[in-house]
Amino acid sequence: MLSDISEVLHVSPAEGGAETGVGFDDRAVDSAHSSSASGSAVLFKGQTFQLPRAFTWLDSDFFPEGAARVMAAPLISRRTRWLPFAFLHLGALSAFFVGCSWTAVSVAIGLYWLRMFAITAFYHRYFSHRTYKTSRPAQFVFALLGLMAVQRGPLWWAAHHRVHHRLADLEGDAHSPVVSGFLWSHIGWITADRNMPTNYLNVRDLARYPELIILNRFDWLMPFLLGLSLYLSGCALDVYCPAAHTTGNQMLAWGFFLSSCVLFHCVSSINSVAHVWGKPRYPTRDASKNNFLLALVTLGEGWHNNHHFAMNSVRQGFYWWEIDVCFYILKLMSWLGIIWDLRPVPVEAYDPERQLKRPERQLK
Repeated sequence: MLSDISEVLHVSPAEGGAETGVGFDDRAVDSAHSSSASGSAVLFKGQTFQLPRAFTWLDSDFFPEGAARVMAAPLISRRTRWLPFAFLHLGALSAFFVGCSWTAVSVAIGLYWLRMFAITAFYHRYFSHRTYKTSRPAQFVFALLGLMAVQRGPLWWAAHHRVHHRLADLEGDAHSPVVSGFLWSHIGWITADRNMPTNYLNVRDLARYPELIILNRFDWLMPFLLGLSLYLSGCALDVYCPAAHTTGNQMLAWGFFLSSCVLFHCVSSINSVAHVWGKPRYPTRDASKNNFLLALVTLGEGWHNNHHFAMNSVRQGFYWWEIDVCFYILKLMSWLGIIWDLRPVPVEAYDPERQLKRPERQLK
């Protein structure tokens, strides 16, 4: 199956600008992606984890026709793939019908920031760009936290993002507002069958770890457990701690659905808004912009033009006034020994000759 995918996509393992190696060695994956009409399998080091035919629907990477054929299909939106987004938004709207409590609202806000950090620090700056190193257990925890954000698996996310940087705002960029329009870049691209499989060839450095492959293929499990735990905790608080003034329905609606909905749109705004509105500092070949407001709601991801100029830097706010909360927390994690070898901003980023001249400078 991997050979089939490579023939269709003509990609190399080095694409995406990410280097291999995370500071530890482990077993290579013999085959990271295998699917057939009779079942679905995860293969590593000669071993096969296979689901019975009746349960293949649980595997997010199972495609009866084969992943290679799906990735070679025409790039069109499928109506049924809008249903999960409709369900998410209906769940978010239910928050205004189940009542409100400080407990539920506090949980919603807390989970928003926790999961935003998981996306920016782990899915983006670690899995996609490898801007720092960590241990294998920490890597596993990073993946679990990222999965709670309801934005699919870490390998799927990283594989698409690496292609985005290679083909930013060109044909082949899955979510470019310049090429495909604003709505498509914000949400439409995830409704196309072609973008559903994980191209493991773009993440060979990550596909060496079978636990990451399994988490990637069963990416629905952590969101399900999060929603269930919120509902059950709300029910327990309703019975055993009435002073919390909350219920299971409130915790589910506010803590899971509304928080996840806002989280999705803020993260997606980096694909859409950050390529349309804002100011660029560097003359990159794409339309990326720096956007202060986006940087605030995404913990630093809004310095998008900075990021496209130096995508392997762990820091995206290059100057002290460019707020990058994600970097501040990662720096703290490095002091605690959880991560190390943080990649700095390249020296050339501070060279005025590499930056676009401001209008007032041009007048002098």
